[in-house]
Amino acid sequence: MPGSRTIPDVLAHARVAYGGQEAFIDDDVRWTFAELGEQVQRCAAAMIASGVRHGDRVALWAPNGHRFVVASLGAVMAGAVLVPVNTRYKGDEARWIIGKSGARLLLVDNGFLGNDYLAMLRASAPDDGHRPVVGLPALAEVIDLHAGAGDWQDFLARAESVPVADVLNRAAQVTPDDLSDMFFTSGTTGRPKGVMTTHGQNIRVYDAWIDGVGLRQGDRYLLINPLFHTFGYKAGLLACLIQGATIVSQPVFDVERALAAISAEQITVVPGPPTLYSSMLDHPARERADLGSLRLAITGASVVPVALVERMRTELFPKVVIAYGMTESCGTATVGDPDADSETIARTVGTAIEGTEVIVADAEGRPLPPEQSGEVLVRGYNVMRGYFDDPDATAAAIDADGWLHTGDVGVIRPDGNLRITDRLKDMFVVGGFNAYPAEIEQAITRHEKVSEAAVIGVPDERLGEVCRAYVIPRPGMSLSEAEIIAFCRERLANFKVPASVVIVDALPRNASGKVLKFELRRDAHA
Repeated sequence: MPGSRTIPDVLAHARVAYGGQEAFIDDDVRWTFAELGEQVQRCAAAMIASGVRHGDRVALWAPNGHRFVVASLGAVMAGAVLVPVNTRYKGDEARWIIGKSGARLLLVDNGFLGNDYLAMLRASAPDDGHRPVVGLPALAEVIDLHAGAGDWQDFLARAESVPVADVLNRAAQVTPDDLSDMFFTSGTTGRPKGVMTTHGQNIRVYDAWIDGVGLRQGDRYLLINPLFHTFGYKAGLLACLIQGATIVSQPVFDVERALAAISAEQITVVPGPPTLYSSMLDHPARERADLGSLRLAITGASVVPVALVERMRTELFPKVVIAYGMTESCGTATVGDPDADSETIARTVGTAIEGTEVIVADAEGRPLPPEQSGEVLVRGYNVMRGYFDDPDATAAAIDADGWLHTGDVGVIRPDGNLRITDRLKDMFVVGGFNAYPAEIEQAITRHEKVSEAAVIGVPDERLGEVCRAYVIPRPGMSLSEAEIIAFCRERLANFKVPASVVIVDALPRNASGKVLKFELRRDAHA
């Protein structure tokens, strides 16, 4: 896609180059690239009419679907910075992201899966009548995207007051170095941090990603990965816009619905975490589905059993690719070889994308030779501009030589492929979602009966890992597993809620009092 350096450029190119081809399918909504371009342009005009300025942050709390796509692309076409919010978040979690980012506008699918997001948000700090939600001083307006609410159509109608030339002029003012999005990622120190990445970075990364995984023009891409995550938004929506692939969108993963979509829409590409593929392979509806169109599966860096890769390649997909990255690297750092053997595909995450570097280093940051274990470091155009309004965290993540310290432990094999072996950080992955112990521990210790808590990830057949909490009750207090789980369900996204709770009198510690989580993990695996 020569000359396309910003997301508005990508949209303009797609509108012309792929105009009559199907771009996006969401149940009854079927848009060509030309029609998608018109919808996005109208939304950008509505953003401008609503007072959104170049560089403003626009928060989007919604599931996959045509409204998310139009709202997200409309925001960036208007020069705003997209701030996605996880649909599994509760009020306090969402409030932190909306407030920390300084979002001017919030678009929310209030009522998705029965969730009253606005009630949760207001309950976390009651409304005082002066702002849409008290405690969020930058937030000027909330738009409800939910079907039938009326807000969305009323919002789009504002576009009529803005000339097309003004919209195109705003889009032309966007530069490759402008921030395009701010995805929030948690850390072991607690609250999520806003990762700043630019238009130019993201387009270059996903040009390289497309080449690496082999996405083709005309591919039909089943988008189940959430758009509020980089895997869905960047390796999904953005990549398909760049390459001219058709997205078939689903708001949540349902095996039967996914299999039906593959049959009906002749899907060729299915990305997702390993649990998605095992669910498809083992579901009885698979026998009735026409899956002959499938050609490519793209999964992440979760531990993937060799047997699963072999089954995927034998029974579903001619090609399977594993990629690796983190939000701080625009979502991608390495891509595997789709023509490699099953063992290599399952055990490694490939090599650095074109124009970037990945090394394994010792504690002083010195590169280690092949097969020696150390921290995985990434350097290049894919490394974030930093954490929003957090220079200390930025300095801790990116060293003076520009290396992003991932917190993952790995080795470089003699063939150049990276193998992830462990984590320096305590983060674990639940069904494709990152869970961070510090955040969960903070929630648990708010319980009036809890003295201390320690959280680890433990193996789970279906989800890869799940949360286990070790909890010390306050003196004289009686505490049950069910109490802690119920308490967490009210305050945390479901993937963060402990699957099991162990009530203990003490936690293993070193001489300085630090909890020895490796001992907890060892006991959990015993």
